Amino acid sequence: MPSVFVQGRPAASCPPFAPEARRGSVRRVTEVGEEVLHRPCRDVTEFGPDLAALIDDMFRTMYVAEGAGLAANQVGVGLRLFVYDCPDDDGVRHVGHIVNPVLEPLAPAERRLLDEGEGCLSVPGAVMAVPRPDRAVVRGLDRDGAPLVVEGTGYFARCLAHETDHVNGHVYLDRLSGRERKAALRQSADRREEVFARRSANAAAFTA
Repeated sequence: MPSVFVQGRPAASCPPFAPEARRGSVRRVTEVGEEVLHRPCRDVTEFGPDLAALIDDMFRTMYVAEGAGLAANQVGVGLRLFVYDCPDDDGVRHVGHIVNPVLEPLAPAERRLLDEGEGCLSVPGAVMAVPRPDRAVVRGLDRDGAPLVVEGTGYFARCLAHETDHVNGHVYLDRLSGRERKAALRQSADRREEVFARRSANAAAFTA
């Protein structure tokens, strides 16, 4: 089994930070309650340097914020796009970006739900148990408009589902009960300052 997949394909290696991050700039991460997070994003229709630059910025922002994935509306851009650098449950690393992602529905026999901890860079500091299927298949495009299929299991499947939710205008709090949602927001309020201090230190120290 390869130890790393880049853009859904096995790769010989990948540096600790994806090369895109070296070119990018850090953007502000939007927070739950901001309108851009709560409405469906529009399809990407223009492929070129502006899209490439956005992807670079998203990678750098994700690493500084210590995330495993980041959707474009989490940096205030309402486009169907996300980046990721995430392990699966076997320790295999998955790195890449997906434009106009669509999560394929799973047959009932393929759906095994895992109720495990999940966080979100837009709900800083909160972690709650969210049931997600342990397998995910996402179809979309790469930055050049070429077709792309990315499959994941375990924690990486959770990441793919979480980020596809984002581009559809949903945050993981939407999958919680009212009581659980309040608990998550309390966690975030308690830890937010600590999280932002760490992000600031990471931004100052980050070298891709």
